[in-house]
Amino acid sequence: MLKIAFQMDPIDAVDVNADTSFDMAFEANARGHEIWVYGPETLQLYGDEVRARAQRIDRMSRTQGEHATLAAPELIDLRSLDVVLIRQDPPYDMAYITAAQILERLQPDVMVLNDPRAIRDAPEKLFVTDFKDLTPPTLITSDADAIREFRAEHGDMILKPLYGNGGAGVFRLRPEDGNFNALLELFEQMFREPIIAQKFLPSVSEGDKRIILLDGEAVGAINRVPAAGETRSNMHVGGRAEAIEMTARDQEICDRIGPALSERGLVFAGIDVIGDYLTEINVTSPTGVQEMRRFGGADFSALFWDWVEGRLESA
Repeated sequence: MLKIAFQMDPIDAVDVNADTSFDMAFEANARGHEIWVYGPETLQLYGDEVRARAQRIDRMSRTQGEHATLAAPELIDLRSLDVVLIRQDPPYDMAYITAAQILERLQPDVMVLNDPRAIRDAPEKLFVTDFKDLTPPTLITSDADAIREFRAEHGDMILKPLYGNGGAGVFRLRPEDGNFNALLELFEQMFREPIIAQKFLPSVSEGDKRIILLDGEAVGAINRVPAAGETRSNMHVGGRAEAIEMTARDQEICDRIGPALSERGLVFAGIDVIGDYLTEINVTSPTGVQEMRRFGGADFSALFWDWVEGRLESA
């Protein structure tokens, strides 16, 4: 039996039919492992101790509202655990980075996934630029003039915050759109960080493919199709999940980025592919495993715990 903690958003609020962290915890619980959950705000660094105010899960089910029976909170030493999973949702901000820096101190005594240093050093929308030949034309800057020049070169474009998530703050700007200057001013007021300008890919209307990788190897994919009149394909803003097969180009992309993921300890990653282009590498809290299984794909949660158990047994 392993002792496992999930650093995540409150488990009582998750959707049991969609949430990836719940699915991973459910599978681990079914295998007889001891499961704890805690929020990153309860992390404590006291001397050389890394602690958290956590709750043990006594019972789990797939019935919404009865899905996790929790024991009373306890202050636990995270070094008493075998595995800590970093699964809270972004935003990727200083709080996220600080939590990763604290969790680094558990290594190598505790398996922390994804590797906190790698998460810290691989912001999702920056990491993807390491593979510029696989990505659409992309500019990351706070320089408004540079963004205007990018627009003049590429016309139809996307503007989005560098550290945004879930499709929040993603805007499509057509060449004739008169909101360009006002939108730049809004971004300047809202974000201290640079923003992303990216060439719009018309093939997004056919879907934004989420491919799940385990230790650098592709496990499977789902397609997320935007709602009518919508640019964003995120499912919580109306995107529709559907079954899809990986193409030769998808496999080529995975073969290129897989070794970098594995070397960095980014064991669970979800990449986004639109048409022939890689647009994001999600390593903080990837999602989509329940949808992939629902459409007849692999059971990622089972494969993940097979991988973890195998690594710990051979250590």
